[in-house]
This record gives sequence, C-alpha cells and structure tokens, in this order.
Amino acid sequence: MRENENPKNAKTGRREFLKSGGALTAAALLASGSALAEGPGKLPGLPENPVTLKSMPTRNLGRTGYKVGIFSLGGQASLEKPNNFDVAVPIVERALDLGVNYIDTSSIYGGPERWSEQYVGRVMAKRRGEAFLATKTRERTREDSMRMIDKSLQLLQTDHVDLWQLHDVGTLHDVDQIFAKGGAMEALLDMQQQKVVRYLGITGHYRPDALMECIRRHNFDTILMAMSAADPHHYSFNDALLPLAVERQMGIIGMKIPGRGRILSSWRPQPVEQQKHMWEGMVVAPTPGTLTMREAMYYTLSRPVSTIIIGCDTTTQLEENVQLAREFTPLTDKQQSELVAKVEPVAKPSLFFRFYDRP
Repeated sequence: MRENENPKNAKTGRREFLKSGGALTAAALLASGSALAEGPGKLPGLPENPVTLKSMPTRNLGRTGYKVGIFSLGGQASLEKPNNFDVAVPIVERALDLGVNYIDTSSIYGGPERWSEQYVGRVMAKRRGEAFLATKTRERTREDSMRMIDKSLQLLQTDHVDLWQLHDVGTLHDVDQIFAKGGAMEALLDMQQQKVVRYLGITGHYRPDALMECIRRHNFDTILMAMSAADPHHYSFNDALLPLAVERQMGIIGMKIPGRGRILSSWRPQPVEQQKHMWEGMVVAPTPGTLTMREAMYYTLSRPVSTIIIGCDTTTQLEENVQLAREFTPLTDKQQSELVAKVEPVAKPSLFFRFYDRP
C-alpha cells in the first residue's frame, strides 16, 4: 500500500476501475494467461517477515519469486472455532513471531461467520506486511465470488490478498462451472487485473483429474493439495498431478499432512458410533494412526513442495511444528517408501476426504 493511502479507499478505487470498464475483459485475460497488467492502484512489495530466514529453511513459492518458510499456518483447527479469539489470535501472532511468513485461510473456514478470516484479520490489521496472505472462494460463479472477496478483504482488514484460490476443486463439473461464462474464473482474473489480488491458485484434496484439467486451462501460480504419506494408496496425487505442477513451475503447497490427526500414532479416535454420528459419510477411524508428527511432516517436505500448511490447536503445538521445520533434513527415497508402507493400515481413514460422494 502506498504511503498515506487508506486501505478502504484503495480497495474502492480498484473496484470502481473494474466497474467503469477500464480493466481488460475476462475473456481477453483468459486468452492471455493473466499476467498482471498496468492499471490504477499498485500492489505493495511482497511481504517480508524479518525472522523467517533465521527460523527455518525457505523455498521458492514456484515462479512467484517469494521465499516461503517450509512450515506455514493453516486456517483451520483453533482458527475455525467460533468465538475463539483468546486462543486463535495468539496462535497467529506467535506464528509471525516465530518466522512463519505464509498464512492460509478461506471464506468457508468457521462457517457463515467466517471466524478464521476474522482471527487472521485481527492480526493483519497490525502486521499485514509480515505475511503472504492466502484466502479462497468456494463459489463457482463470478458474482458470488466477487461477494466473497469483498467480505474477505473486510474481515482480513486489508485492501489486497497475495493469493486468491479456487477452493476444493474436486470434479470436472466444478471445472466446467468455474470456466463457464459468468464463472468464478472471471472474478479471479478481474481482481488480479485490478490489483486486489496478487496471484491466483487452485486447491483440492478429492481426486487428481479435476485439478489437472484446471492447470491445463489456465496458468495458475500455485496449487494447494493433499500430500500426506497416505496419498499413494488411494487416488494418488503423486503419480501425475504432482509432476504436472512441477513441470509448470507452480508453487506447491502441501496440506492434510496429519489427515485431521488420523495419520498420527498419538491420535485417539472417538468411538466408531460417535464418529458415524458426528461425521456422516466420513470413513471411520477405529484405531490410532502409525506415524509421528515428525515423520508425517518430513515425508511431505521431502517431496517437491514449496511449503506445508498445518492448522494448530495451541501455541505449544505451533511451536513444536516450527521446531520440526527448523530441524528438517530430507528423507531418502527409501525412507519415504518405508513411511508409505507404514501408514498403509490407516491410509483410507487418513484420506477420508477422498471418499465422499460428490456430484
């Protein structure tokens, strides 16, 4: 943001530019690959957390030029629970203090109140320049996605986000909706052109085909995808999707590392009947997992990813994860294969998100 520029005025100016017809049409942007063009408004320089380089290894976030710490903060766990300011806000604050320089959230984390964006916004109001800020739209139309980004900017207390992502692209039907006339892709391109968002990404954890089709249709900057040691056992993202993302020089962000805890030997499952009641349609987990958090994190960090995001329940858990990132050394191919074999007995429960019925 420029000196003396009011965030609200900057956002309004960018949006009014779009409404006045000054931006390129969405169709032209789709054809051109959506490189940032000159126009009213100017994005500030990339965020910089002065602690990151001393705190943990960094990697390139694809072709964006951003050096991201290998551990990043996810917007779920404590950050999606209602009225949890006393726990969630200190987690975000502590993450920045520890050198985390990438924060992921979404318009659907925390239900209609969007608690996750609220908590992150409470910190961004004071420390926006320290974190690469990513949020998402789960909507599939241009109009609905525009509403999502307006509210995201308000809750995150900023005039721009560094990465706006299409949330949970799971089926080819999703892809067709997104890229249709009046689809969500038009909103992403409009907002990038207007300098409200810096980069564009896709996210998914269901099956690889839809994500691969998205990459073929547009030159996205990043992909956020499920990348745990259980992945090779069911609908693997490793086989074709990961190599395609690497070939396209995308920033690759790993998620679902502990599979909502189910991959971890320290996790204690609730009674099966209670699981069925609480999580209708979810694959139940009758036993604990088989990996330590170190093994789970190090497997994914040994893959060609830029960073991993993990939601945290407490600041203690956050500190432990940052310490693991600080101590990381890559696993050999043999060690990775051993972890894949070790997790096989709990692979399906750990990948519960790949077994929902979807249209």
